[in-house]
Amino acid sequence: MKNRKQVTYTLLFIAGVLILVNILANSFFLRLDFTADRRYTLSKATRKILKDIKEPITVTAYFSKDVPAEIQKVRQDFKELLVEYSNNSRHRVAFEFVNPSDNEQLQQKAAQAGVQPIMIKVREKDQMKQQKVFLGAVVQFGEKSEAIPVIQPGAAMEYALSSAIKKLIVTDKPAVGMLQGQGEPSLAGIHQAYTSLEVMYNVDLVYLTDTTYTLNKYKTIVIVAPRDTIRDRYLAQLDRYLNEGGNLFIALNHVDANFQQARGFTTNTGFDQWLKKKGVTLEDNFVIDDNSGTVGVTQQQGGFTMTSQIQFPYLPIISKFAKHPAVEGLEHVILQLASSITFNGDSTNTWIPMAFTSEKSGTQPSPLVFDIKKQWSDADYTRKNLVVAGALVPKKQKEGKIMIVANGNFVVNGEGQQAQEVQEDNVNLMVNSIDWLGDDTGLIELRTKGIPSRPLKQIDEDKKIYLKCINFLLPILLIIGYGIYRMNRNRNIRMKRMEAHYV
Repeated sequence: MKNRKQVTYTLLFIAGVLILVNILANSFFLRLDFTADRRYTLSKATRKILKDIKEPITVTAYFSKDVPAEIQKVRQDFKELLVEYSNNSRHRVAFEFVNPSDNEQLQQKAAQAGVQPIMIKVREKDQMKQQKVFLGAVVQFGEKSEAIPVIQPGAAMEYALSSAIKKLIVTDKPAVGMLQGQGEPSLAGIHQAYTSLEVMYNVDLVYLTDTTYTLNKYKTIVIVAPRDTIRDRYLAQLDRYLNEGGNLFIALNHVDANFQQARGFTTNTGFDQWLKKKGVTLEDNFVIDDNSGTVGVTQQQGGFTMTSQIQFPYLPIISKFAKHPAVEGLEHVILQLASSITFNGDSTNTWIPMAFTSEKSGTQPSPLVFDIKKQWSDADYTRKNLVVAGALVPKKQKEGKIMIVANGNFVVNGEGQQAQEVQEDNVNLMVNSIDWLGDDTGLIELRTKGIPSRPLKQIDEDKKIYLKCINFLLPILLIIGYGIYRMNRNRNIRMKRMEAHYV
């Protein structure tokens, strides 16, 4: 009787402890992060953003149910991240999860907010089929909102969420200056880049003058496609700006072309020689690449005029980038008449190559005559991994950085009827670079904080069959072996009991 009471009291005590732990778990959130990349630990930049939140923020996560396991994991990871945000913001970040898949009104609401469905492949009854799912979120702050259209498996969730919150709560935007006065395009001429920049920055036009120095109020000065020669005293102002910690983004046309005359030539705006003194040389050549864009060629055939698209190696498509926050995640950037960049500076600066040509590339000396009908072969592509963009980082921390792209027209839309949309990653290269140059919060480092890819090691077919057989037979053999062991053991026990002296 006493033992029964002790067991009862023990069970009640264990139940009480479990209930208490459950109550505490609902009130307090604790997670230990043992991952190599600290995937589940909020960065200092995010914690600072959350600390600055003064008014409530609501995150509505649109996630479909009945999806494959890897998508369910994305939902769980995002939910756990939101719990961290809520706790670190003193519960000023509230969130809810909504399944819009079976509700037409919720689908329309999500689409209007900027979250569009995507199509994924799922296996059902041994067949592959397409399924429409929602994997996005909308961050609401007062009357303002910011959409995260898609949260992909392995994506940098923290960067996307922290960036969205920062865009909404920022009041004093840092200033970025767009240099004018040397033939640069206007803000209307780079409207895609300007639209992206003004989300996080106050973008002003900057004119260098002989009388007043006003550059130090700008975190970054942007110089895109200057055509006129800059005065030496203005370059001295840029040197002073760099020495005081300012940053420069320079997209420069060192080579250009007159397509009506089919002629290419070197330009000199003064920026070239100024960069050369710092160890960065834009070579007098045209980069060619087997991976390139096309141009339209008009031909007369009989009484008809026909336009056909032909590959033009002077429009390299850049798809190889350094592992660096300024260019991480870019896929394809199309340059228009680029020159290669070399660095031969001293040890006072660090040169970081950012973007490269393909394995089949080369250069053509400037000046040249374009031959549209030329048949390109492997013999023309004798170089590889030519640098077309890079960053000059001083070893003195107080001095500013310079990001250089060896083509100025890659973000230029043009104006009026001549305006054209440019590749999205062209704009991303410029905006991401400016974010990196002016970032003093560490938020840009989160851009690459995703789930690292660790693919399984590939093995040959014979080894696969061997492992499958082992996986199939080993459990059966273990069970049979254990059965034989039990049978022998029981037989020995019975034989002992049959012995005359057994008690």
